Amino acid sequence: MLALRLAAILPPLTRSESLETTRIYSAMGLLPDGVALMDQRPVRSPHHSATAQSLVGGGSIPKPGEVSLAHNGILFLDELPEFQRTVLEMLRQPLEGREVTVTRVHGSVKFPAGFMLVAAMNPTQSGKEGEDPRAKQKYLSKLSGPLLDRIDLHVEVPAVPYKELTSKTRSGTDSATMRAAVAAARAIQLKRFGDSTTNARMASKQLQAHVELDDACLLLMKQAMDELGLSARAYDKVRRVARTIADLENAPTVQEHHLAEAVQYRLLDRKF
Repeated sequence: MLALRLAAILPPLTRSESLETTRIYSAMGLLPDGVALMDQRPVRSPHHSATAQSLVGGGSIPKPGEVSLAHNGILFLDELPEFQRTVLEMLRQPLEGREVTVTRVHGSVKFPAGFMLVAAMNPTQSGKEGEDPRAKQKYLSKLSGPLLDRIDLHVEVPAVPYKELTSKTRSGTDSATMRAAVAAARAIQLKRFGDSTTNARMASKQLQAHVELDDACLLLMKQAMDELGLSARAYDKVRRVARTIADLENAPTVQEHHLAEAVQYRLLDRKF
């Protein structure tokens, strides 16, 4: 439910993103009737039985797959460990390069694939949290470390107590408020980078320029690297996420509590 509502808080499509998305859907014959220009971010949710060709594209006459249909939007993979491992591993290239290259005898074709990957999974195959820890580890082992390394946020969602489910009072933040906060943070990034990039896509030089860490932050990162065994890729992702958390608070610099929160989102790094 959370994943499917994520699209409601994302920034609206820019003019160029709208044109890109429309071209993809038009070429595939999937443009809705009466729609000349798509103005909503696409959300694709393929079944876990999806083949590599349907997910990343291919065929004798190469066609884009779900990753391209999710361009500028969300690719939601429910029950992540139930997907074939070989299929999931093919996501590693588009997650890094934001495009898919399909090679055939007569040449290569590149399809855009700049999507936000969102995935969900149960703690074990049966869905029960309290099972033998070995069952949990066995289920988790269906996913590779390099793939999880490319996912920015790992968040555990605990079961909701019955009392809260039946309560008439609702706490929390609604989508409209969240979207306003996201729009404000994106405006900060637009001022920082122009149309060239966002925090998630900062290059190494931009990270050095916009995510300067003081001594306390450097010590925290050293402890996280040692205790969690973070990779160089995860180290950069933590800094990018910390910069975004700071933007949500309208803070000019990344502070220790921003970095600490970002480290907490590397939950699955403890398992590998």
